[in-house]
Amino acid sequence: MTILCVRFQLPPTREAALPELLGLLEEFTPVVEALPPDRALADLRGAERYFKRDAVELASVIRVRALALHGVDCAIGAGPGPMLARMALKDARPGVTRSVPEDTAADFLAGRPVAALPGVGAATARVLCEYGLDTLGRVAAAPLSTLQRLVGAKPARELHEKANGVDRGRVVPNGVSRSLATERPFTRDELDPDRHRRALLSAAEELGSRLRALDKVCRTLTLTVRYADRTATTRSRTLGEPTAHSAALTRAAYGMYETLGLQRARVRSIALRAEGLDPAEQASHQLTFDPTDEKLRRIEEAADRARARFGPLAVLPGALAA
Repeated sequence: MTILCVRFQLPPTREAALPELLGLLEEFTPVVEALPPDRALADLRGAERYFKRDAVELASVIRVRALALHGVDCAIGAGPGPMLARMALKDARPGVTRSVPEDTAADFLAGRPVAALPGVGAATARVLCEYGLDTLGRVAAAPLSTLQRLVGAKPARELHEKANGVDRGRVVPNGVSRSLATERPFTRDELDPDRHRRALLSAAEELGSRLRALDKVCRTLTLTVRYADRTATTRSRTLGEPTAHSAALTRAAYGMYETLGLQRARVRSIALRAEGLDPAEQASHQLTFDPTDEKLRRIEEAADRARARFGPLAVLPGALAA
């Protein structure tokens, strides 16, 4: 086992700490791949030789350092490749590393639903299940020619290998995320458009606060509305200029919501994602003579200082719009 998949137990308001936690992993290996908002892959092949410890032992050291230096616990999955490490993480919990040795990979996968395999989408899973291939064990045992008829030649080979525990993936070092997301679930299926808009306002304010904490701006905003029947609608909008301004994000979110034309829709949750993140110092800003805009920006700065000092609930959602 040489690959770790680490999930840091980060609250949304502490997402800015992810680069520091990635730096902690880089003390063991330079081959670290960020999986924002709270995960990372680390290839420990060189570290195992250098520290004369296996990946599971090094995982324990990483957990202790994350707690001691950052006050953050983590759950860790370990495997011979990235796919198995990520799947092992689903069975892990804080304080315990879930490991999948290479010689037990096939048994680990056999009873799992085919949709649990990374890269298998809903359409592929539906086709396989229609032919009785609803578990990875059955997919592994199926003739390759059968899988090729169902999903195509290249996808079939990859699917057959993965179902048999062959993990050819690798860890690709990268930077921290180019997107941030937040979701507002409702306690019951919500019909009231006013409550939908309040959820959008709260989500946009959170995204703006997190972007400013990271000194980032976003170019694109994506809205996802999930309904009671488990379907979803997604809309994206490229902003007029990159921004971390909560008011601008809120206007864009409201605009996308209005285009949906929802009438008596039973909404289960609303999510916003800020994409195309860039450093704030590299972004241009259109000058305006509107005093209201400048006033809102000053209020945002004061609210950010209050959150930094007193915590995320120091400014209640919607207060900036009051």
